[in-house]
Amino acid sequence: AMGQMSFEPLTPTAFLRRAATVHRDRLAVIDGAQRWTYGELWDRCLRLAGGLARSAADGARIGVLSANSHLMLECHYGVPLAGQVLVALNTRLSADELAYIIDHAGVSVLIADAELGALARDVAAASTARLDVVGEGEEYERLLSGDRVDRPPHDERALLAINYTSGTTGRPKGVMYHHRGAYLQALAMALHLELRADTVFLWTLPMFHCNGWCLTWGVTAVGGVHRCLRRVDPELIWRTIREDGVTHLNAAPTVLSSLAYHPDAVAPADGRRVRVGTGGAPPSPTLLGRLDTVGIDTVHLYGLTESFGPVMVCDWHPEWDALPGPQRAELKARQGVGNVIAVNPRVVDSAGEDVPADGQTVGEVVLRGNDLMLGYYKDPDATDAAQIDGWFRTGDLGAQHEDGYVELRDRRKDVIISGGENISSVEVEQAVGSHPAVLEVAVIAIPDERWGERPAAYVVFKPDQHATGDEIAAHVRTTLAGFKVPDRFVAVDGLPKTSTGKIKKFELRAQAWQGHDRTIA
Repeated sequence: AMGQMSFEPLTPTAFLRRAATVHRDRLAVIDGAQRWTYGELWDRCLRLAGGLARSAADGARIGVLSANSHLMLECHYGVPLAGQVLVALNTRLSADELAYIIDHAGVSVLIADAELGALARDVAAASTARLDVVGEGEEYERLLSGDRVDRPPHDERALLAINYTSGTTGRPKGVMYHHRGAYLQALAMALHLELRADTVFLWTLPMFHCNGWCLTWGVTAVGGVHRCLRRVDPELIWRTIREDGVTHLNAAPTVLSSLAYHPDAVAPADGRRVRVGTGGAPPSPTLLGRLDTVGIDTVHLYGLTESFGPVMVCDWHPEWDALPGPQRAELKARQGVGNVIAVNPRVVDSAGEDVPADGQTVGEVVLRGNDLMLGYYKDPDATDAAQIDGWFRTGDLGAQHEDGYVELRDRRKDVIISGGENISSVEVEQAVGSHPAVLEVAVIAIPDERWGERPAAYVVFKPDQHATGDEIAAHVRTTLAGFKVPDRFVAVDGLPKTSTGKIKKFELRAQAWQGHDRTIA
């Protein structure tokens, strides 16, 4: 019976069980003025599981509508400990959108933080389900007032969480996470971001987003501090970095640029470097240089909701530090290789065959491995459509270099096809973004009678800076072929973004194809 001794179903709650012994009296959570040790956090999560087990059946869906708070973190343990399924909700959606998700997932209990209590009640009213709403404060603490419950999963591939995609096209889809994937992804994130027991992890990335890239569990695995942050504001982030000794945070490139160019952007006085995982769009060489001077080191990642967050990492070779700046930046812009628990991604043509690994030939990036979803909840058609020969189709286009590292070229729908030539919006964005006056940029296709479509750049300038369209065009021409230079530059105060900081190009496209825009003179 040795086999029984050598197998324990993997579940991310195991990290907290261990931390409650190993790190019992060490600080686990800071949320405003409140603080809890790992011993206290474990006790609260067991009691939350007890309360949930009293109020809902085994396997029930528990919705959580909360900013990055202790309550949201506790639900990442209490819900699975009760043998239930976590549905962490995107706090930036409307009541109707949230009601759709709650009805689709079959949520029966909705836990909400203090600020979102009113929205939670609107959602309950708009939902067809009988929904118990539990608000932060007395109601929530009352839920924690009974027995301690700890129900380990019988099967490590059992359903742990359902995460709804941001739905940039059509209705959001429910991505099914399993215990095994979350456990392994948490370890992969802790390893690639180099988390340790003295880590102070600042929660800027929403915990509702891929369960915080599984770092809701990964930070606990090493016994680091979860520093909750209920709103993302660059001034607040810089103050927290200085006052609380923050060592790590994760951020979309848009948040990174707001941090880099903020008046308070000064490297920590104690010589500490802050490590930041970033994904969504490759950070431009210009931005990387600026971040370096303010004490921020970036780790470039790539992933989707379907892959538990970052499935690829630009795994940095120490030898690359000796290379000249431009070459380093080129290497850093690559999305990279499969993370330590993933299978290395492939780049395939429409028939599912590998394209040459020459760094040039573009195909679709496909994935497989331990950190891939079980499928889309109640949507077998979409689940089938997302696979090719047992690999998951990302819908992202990339090229594979001979060393196996992948570099994304574009979303299939973001490629600009001008007079039969493919123009990568990412490439044009990097060229425009390297102009010293530009803070942020989005490049999309606009209609053109002669060429079918041409690139247009929507530009947000740095505070108190400006450039003309001609000046930016001349700058772009120094690095890119003439046909890739945008025909039109539009100055905007801000770019429309999804809840996870990705630029909503489809919104810009919808506007552009109606044609009412202020062109930069």
